[in-house]
Amino acid sequence: MTSETVGADRVVFGRGYPVWIMGIDGTWRRSCVLKSVSNNEAELELEGSIEGLNLKEFFLLLSSTGLAYRRCELIRVNGSEIDVRFLNTRSKPGRAGGRDDRDT
Repeated sequence: MTSETVGADRVVFGRGYPVWIMGIDGTWRRSCVLKSVSNNEAELELEGSIEGLNLKEFFLLLSSTGLAYRRCELIRVNGSEIDVRFLNTRSKPGRAGGRDDRDT
């Protein structure tokens, strides 16, 4: 996500916004800086090495308590910068709230 591909729907943070990435299983966590974000993707600058981390799927934690997060997959690595895509984890239509619409 270079500056040429930043569209009108993307928010760019001048100084960045401190966030964290965490493994799906919770076994690792790294500090990083959110450089830009849209509805579907984000650009992050990592602190430290990503060597040995499973970045196929992971969480982007937007708060220090982990209450605001997005599930992500890696798109691209360029040195300490990574581009990620947000994965849709919403339930299927008609299944919200765990209701069963069958007659009983």
